[in-house]
Amino acid sequence: MSQITQAAFVEAHSRGDAQVVDVRETREFTSGHVPGARSVPMAQLTGRLHELDPTRPVYVICASGSRSSAMADVLAHHGFDARSVVGGTQAWKAAGRPMALGPERSVRRQPAAPGPWPRTTSREAGRCGC
Repeated sequence: MSQITQAAFVEAHSRGDAQVVDVRETREFTSGHVPGARSVPMAQLTGRLHELDPTRPVYVICASGSRSSAMADVLAHHGFDARSVVGGTQAWKAAGRPMALGPERSVRRQPAAPGPWPRTTSREAGRCGC
């Protein structure tokens, strides 16, 4: 099994061409993941191999590195150059690196304004004719 340190993973990720596969369960993934990661839960990995580019390294990540180690072995068995990210998303987050929230390839956004109506300025509110 091939592993990659957090420092080496950060370097690969910062180049923008890293193929990152997060093998945690969907609920774990949506609560916070490495930006640009693809969610492929462990149980689905072998059925979704066609989604991965076999010509590029695959950086496999989970919460701490245990599940990703096992899944990197599975990918290697299928001919991929797979590397398990040591420390997983816990180490990524602990280092203060950005986390994406929600479904795959999402970005962290500010929460919407409360209430069912769009927020208006006081000047705009004065023009409503109410």
